Amino acid sequence: MQAERLGYDSLWMADHFIHGVDGGILEGWTTLSVLAGRTSRIQLGTIHMSDAFRQPSLTAKMTSTLDALSDGRFIFFFDAGWGLDEQRAYGYPDRPASERLERLDESLDLITQLWSGATVNYAGKHFHTNDAVCLPTPVRRPPIWLGEVRDDAYLDIIGRYADGWNSVPVSPQQFGERWAKVAAACTRAGRDPDALTRSLEIQILIAPTRSAVREILEECAALPISPRIPANATIVNYLSASPADAPPLPEDVASHWLIGTPDEVHSQLEAYAHEGVSHLMLWFADFPSHDGMRLFADEVMPRWRA
Repeated sequence: MQAERLGYDSLWMADHFIHGVDGGILEGWTTLSVLAGRTSRIQLGTIHMSDAFRQPSLTAKMTSTLDALSDGRFIFFFDAGWGLDEQRAYGYPDRPASERLERLDESLDLITQLWSGATVNYAGKHFHTNDAVCLPTPVRRPPIWLGEVRDDAYLDIIGRYADGWNSVPVSPQQFGERWAKVAAACTRAGRDPDALTRSLEIQILIAPTRSAVREILEECAALPISPRIPANATIVNYLSASPADAPPLPEDVASHWLIGTPDEVHSQLEAYAHEGVSHLMLWFADFPSHDGMRLFADEVMPRWRA
């Protein structure tokens, strides 16, 4: 796999049934199973594995199996199931947010018990098991990642369970503000916030020159900046091959993408590192080309790791 050959640390698949402009997406868990057999070093994770799609006892079995097949390379990024449109489309129950959080809390409790290999008799409000075992156990206890901040109930779950925390695309300042809430939740739970991996997922468009950036933008001129940006807003409206001709990027656009040459992207990343970001999930805008991946690996990754 190209990502592994280029030195990337982790590879992530979305746990969605419907995604993107036309709704087309490969089922993430099946895809990860294939990738586990075609890679040897890179860590593998779901972004995010939805609690709404499976019973936690099945999730425990699936995650322990993939961790065994990948020789301990699985990262368990879990969420309560916030994609209501696709849940309705596929006939899943439409549960209120408070119930989804209750179920997430119970699921994490049950899954971690099953990972131990012990016989588990569980009697919760939402889930039950009778003499359940999950063998073989994971090669290692998969790191548990949770994302976003949402409300106090969710922060409480993060504080008690998370080994890693991920933010959707936000500005450096917004990341710092959200991380402060997560750190406080960890402290309340008696855990060291510094032990958590602090991750940012963000779209990236990187090219050797500004003119090359412009060319890529013109090829994907209809690509929205992010769900937070109006559908008719595209980066191509704000960049020019000549820095002197380029109007400044609006804050809501600039804060949701890494855009530019390697030096410019590195400068943007320094602002995130200052706010505590220690891990990046990068969505390359020039996909399916690997040019952006290669350029980032060659010219930005060494400086980021330094």
